[in-house]
Amino acid sequence: MYSRVMTGAVHGVGSYLLRVETNISNGLPAFHMVGFMSSEVREAGERVRVALKNTGIPLPASRITVNLAPADIPKRGIVIDLPVAVGELICMEMLRQEDFEDVLVAGELGLNGEIRPVRGVLPIVQTAKSSGIRLCILPTDNLEEGAVVDGIKVVGVRSLNELIMYMTASPRKRDRLLPPGKVDIEALFQKEAALPAEVDLADVRGQAVAKKAMEIAAAGFHNMLMMGPPGTGKSMLAKCMPGIMPPLTFEESMEVSAVYSVAGLLGQGEPLVLRRPFLAPHHSITRAALVGGGMVPSPGQISLAHRGVLFLDELPEFGREQLDLLRQPLEDHEVTIVRQSGSYRYPSRFILLGACNPCPCGHYPDRNRCRCKPWEIRRYLGRISGPLLDRMDLSITVPRARIEDLQSSAGKEEDSSTVRSRVMEACERQRCRFRDSGLRFNSDMRAADLEKYCPLGEKEKGCLRDLFESDAMSVRAYHRIIRVARTIADLEGADRIREDHIYLAYTYRQGELLQFGR
Repeated sequence: MYSRVMTGAVHGVGSYLLRVETNISNGLPAFHMVGFMSSEVREAGERVRVALKNTGIPLPASRITVNLAPADIPKRGIVIDLPVAVGELICMEMLRQEDFEDVLVAGELGLNGEIRPVRGVLPIVQTAKSSGIRLCILPTDNLEEGAVVDGIKVVGVRSLNELIMYMTASPRKRDRLLPPGKVDIEALFQKEAALPAEVDLADVRGQAVAKKAMEIAAAGFHNMLMMGPPGTGKSMLAKCMPGIMPPLTFEESMEVSAVYSVAGLLGQGEPLVLRRPFLAPHHSITRAALVGGGMVPSPGQISLAHRGVLFLDELPEFGREQLDLLRQPLEDHEVTIVRQSGSYRYPSRFILLGACNPCPCGHYPDRNRCRCKPWEIRRYLGRISGPLLDRMDLSITVPRARIEDLQSSAGKEEDSSTVRSRVMEACERQRCRFRDSGLRFNSDMRAADLEKYCPLGEKEKGCLRDLFESDAMSVRAYHRIIRVARTIADLEGADRIREDHIYLAYTYRQGELLQFGR
C-alpha cells in the first residue's frame, strides 16, 4: 500500500515542502529510505521502528520503502521522524490517506513514542500557509511558535497515541480533543512594551557626547565605534543601546524570530522575539560562529543580531580576517554561505557597535601612564582595517568621567525612555518619508536614494565640497555623512539638511587617534 504525507525542511531562513512517500509491499523484510539524503536523516527509520513498537504498533514483516521528494534536493540536518511514522500508519490502514490531504506533519520521535520539538517551525508554517496547507500537526512544544502565523490551523501533539486519537476522531470532535493553537500577538507586544530597559542610560554618569552619538545611531540605525581608556563606560553605553532603539515592529519580529527558529533558540513560551537582539561575542570567536556556516549551515552571530545590535568589545583583539568578514554583510545586509548542497542566505541587518582602547595599555595619549611605543600603537590600531573604519558612520572618543558627574545627585541624567521617545519620533519621520519605498532607516539609503530624499541647497553642497577636498574622503564616507546629517535633522524635526547638521555629522567621523593608527 502507498501513502503520501507532507512535511517541511529548512533551507537558510526559508523552507520548502517535502513529500514523504511510503510503500509497504510483499517481499523480504527490509526498510529502505531513498531521496538524496545524508546518513543522519536515514537514522529516522530505526527511531520510527522502535517508537512504533514501544507504542504497541509493530511493523509488519514486509518490504518498506520511504522516498523523500523532490529527490534532487540534498537532505541534510532535517527531521522526518513523525511524517515517516504517519506514512507507515496509513499504509497499515490505521490512519486514512484522505485525512492527510493538505495537512503538514512535523516532529521528532523519541523511542518511547513521545513527539519532540524541531527547529525551523516558524518558516515551515509560513511556507505551508503560502502553499495552501490547511492544517499543521506539530509537537506541542512548537505549538505557540507555529500559531503566530495567522490564517492557518495549527495543532500540537505530545505522542503518537495522541496523534492517532486526534486523526481517527470525527472532524467535529477534533477541536475539542486538541484545541488549535492561538497566540495573542497584541498582548505579547503590550507586555513587552511595559518592561523597563535592562540597562538604563541614566545609570551612565556624564558622557554627554557619547550619549548624543548613541541617540543618532539608534534613530538612523548607524554603525558606531567608541574609543577610550579602560573603565570609561564604553561597554555599559553599548548595553544601553537596545533600550533607546525603537521597538520591533511585527514584521521585524517575524524576521528575527525566523532566524532564531532556524537556529533552535526560541525558548518554551517564547513564540516570538520581542526585543531587539543584543549580541556581544568574545574576540576568540571562530569565523563560522561569527558569520555562520558548518557542515549543516546555521546562522552566525551577525544573523542572530538581525534588527538589533552586534557589540564587538576590544575590537582590535578580533582577528583582522574576522573583522573583514563583516564588510560585505554591512553593505548588503545579508550573508551567503555556499556549500555543495546549495547556497544558504541569512539576513544581517544590524547596528555594529565597536569599542577599543587607544593603545595596547589603554592610556594613550596620557604619557604619564602610557609607555607604548608609536609603532606599537600603530600596529594595535592598524588591526582595524581602513575599509571597516569607513563603514563606521560615527566614531567617538569616550574620555574619563569627571568627578563632578560621578558625585552628582540621582535623577540628573536622562533615562532611556526619554531618549527613546525622541528616537521614535525621528523614526516616524523616516517611516513617512520612505513610505512604499522598501526603506526603513536613513542608513538604508543608497546613492540614488540620497538625491531623492536628501536634497541639498547650494550652501550645503559647498560645505560638503570643502570637507570632501580637505579630508580626501571616499565616496562611501561622503554618502555616510549625508545619511548621518539626515538623521540629525530628523531628531531636530527639520525638513531639510542644514550646514550645522553636516558639520556635526563630520565631527563624528574618524578621530585623531584612529588616524594615528593608519
